[in-house]
Amino acid sequence: MALVNGNYLKLPEYFFFNDLEGKINAYKLLHPEAKLIRMGRGDVSQAIPEEAAKAMADAAKEMGVLETFRGYGPETGYKFLKDKIIKFDYNAYGIQLEQDEVFVSDGSKSDVGNIGHIFGRDNIIAITDPVYPVYENAAIMGGRSGHLADDGLWSNIVYLGCTAENGFKPALPQDHVDIIYLCYPNNPTGIALTKAELKKWVDYALDNQAIIIFDGAYCAYIREKDIPHSIYEIKGAKKCAIEIRSYSKTGGFTGLRCSYTIVPHELMGSTETGEDVEVNKLWNRRATTYYNGTSYIVQRGAEALYSKKGREQCRALTDYYLENCKIIRDEMTACGFEVYGGVNAPHLWIKTPGGRSSWRFFQEMLYELGVVCTPGAGFGNLGEGYFRFTGFNQREAILEAMERIRNWKGY
Repeated sequence: MALVNGNYLKLPEYFFFNDLEGKINAYKLLHPEAKLIRMGRGDVSQAIPEEAAKAMADAAKEMGVLETFRGYGPETGYKFLKDKIIKFDYNAYGIQLEQDEVFVSDGSKSDVGNIGHIFGRDNIIAITDPVYPVYENAAIMGGRSGHLADDGLWSNIVYLGCTAENGFKPALPQDHVDIIYLCYPNNPTGIALTKAELKKWVDYALDNQAIIIFDGAYCAYIREKDIPHSIYEIKGAKKCAIEIRSYSKTGGFTGLRCSYTIVPHELMGSTETGEDVEVNKLWNRRATTYYNGTSYIVQRGAEALYSKKGREQCRALTDYYLENCKIIRDEMTACGFEVYGGVNAPHLWIKTPGGRSSWRFFQEMLYELGVVCTPGAGFGNLGEGYFRFTGFNQREAILEAMERIRNWKGY
């Protein structure tokens, strides 16, 4: 009989977001006429920018004509998109990149999970707590987690605590770690790091020969000064960091799937015998072995986001969601809640009232208000006692949800 990968069996029997959907579906069965308002989901609600839609329609027509039909494209992305990425996302901030340092893919979640394949299993992984679950799950599935302790933490994972006391900005590890997952602006807390704060992490990585996996999926929401849009704005970061970005929340591409990962040539790993290895070559090998490239049509849509009109439409899109966040933050604060984030990110991290558990408060909001939040417990041990709202719903729904909460006596 074929043996299975036992690391998969270490995962919890249920996946948090599936369990969440199950509870919501149970409510809908009991209350089929209820108008449910989903305030916790990370999916977008607005249509993609018109420029992207037009570009994809034109690209689809090209695929229907023999002279312009395309089959397999370059596994790491078309030059036309890479040129725009380099010019607008990096050159604009004084960062120089080569074409072969950019890898276009079908979603940042895929790359965040798959990046571990090019690193040895004996690496010590550090993640923040609370954290987007894919980082921890990828470490478990990759055989790097160790055993599950009584406190619910994995023995070989270093957890970097993010609490109200430290402003949800973790302290540097006290012990040596090899790979550090950072997401800023952060999901779920909505907090961003300043350049000085991010520099501490780059300096740590350089001093300890560690590698940072930097998830910059929400960089388009940065509005305050001194918040870096890329980790490569920090001197030396090319020697210690991989950056992953997405068009999902920037251009509404959640259903289209397009992202990219930057792996600088300067970034080095090591063999067991101490020889330096260029990480870029390993990621390129994986990409060209396992992946046939992101759809040409979708890449044309992503390219259109960088046109003058496309950039304006993306800005209008992110402004819309951030205005939703402001409404939520102001209303929830006025109701007496402790609210964090929502300024440079589309997420708000809110303390449950009266010391309630996050799942209990989720149930109360769901059944008493018909409003859905995401329980903080799903993001790690230190997520307990909080819940997440996002600004991704329609404005009308946001306003109605706030009115329901304002008139609610349950908190």
